[in-house]
Amino acid sequence: MAPEPITVSIIRRVDPERAKEVAAWARAGQDLLSASPGYLGSGWVRPDPDSPEWHMLFRFADAASLDTWQKSPERAWWVASALGMVEHSPEERRTGIEGWFDAPSSVEVIVPAASAPPRWKQMISIFLVFFPLSLIANWALPPLTHDWPLVFRVLLSVLLVSPVMTYLAMPLVTRALRPWLHKSR
Repeated sequence: MAPEPITVSIIRRVDPERAKEVAAWARAGQDLLSASPGYLGSGWVRPDPDSPEWHMLFRFADAASLDTWQKSPERAWWVASALGMVEHSPEERRTGIEGWFDAPSSVEVIVPAASAPPRWKQMISIFLVFFPLSLIANWALPPLTHDWPLVFRVLLSVLLVSPVMTYLAMPLVTRALRPWLHKSR
C-alpha cells in the first residue's frame, strides 16, 4: 500500500492584539516546515480579520514525514516560542478527498497547499465507489430483510456500505485515480 499524503488541521486561538506577532510566528513556522523532508505546503485561514481563531494547515507526503517533523527539535522550539501568544488545540489529521471549512470571508495563505480536485472529479470518484457498493447491497440484503420496514432496510444498508466505502473503497479509488484527480486544469 503506497503512503498517502496527510494534512494536519489545528485551530489556534490568538489574542487579536498580538495578530502581527502571531503572523510573524506562523511565517517562521512555515520556513521551518518547508525545510522538512516530505513537506508539501502550509497555510492559515481566519474566518474574519477580528476572529481569535486561526485555522492552521500543513501537508506532508506521508505519515512518516509528518512524524519526523513532529518529533523534530525545530518544531519543539517553534511551538514553545508561541507560549503566551497562542492557545494550542488538538490537531486533526486528514487524508483523501475530504471537505475542510466553510468559505471564509478572508483568507491569508503562507504557501499554497496541494489543491483539492475539482468537485466534478470528486463526484465521479465517489460514484465509482458508491454505485457498485449500493448495487451489491441492494442485491444481497433483500433476501434477509424483505419483510423489514423501509427505514430499517436503508439503515442496515448504510451501516454496512459506509465503512467499506470510507475505509477501503474510497482510499483505493482515490489512489488509483490520483494522476487524473490532480491533473492540471
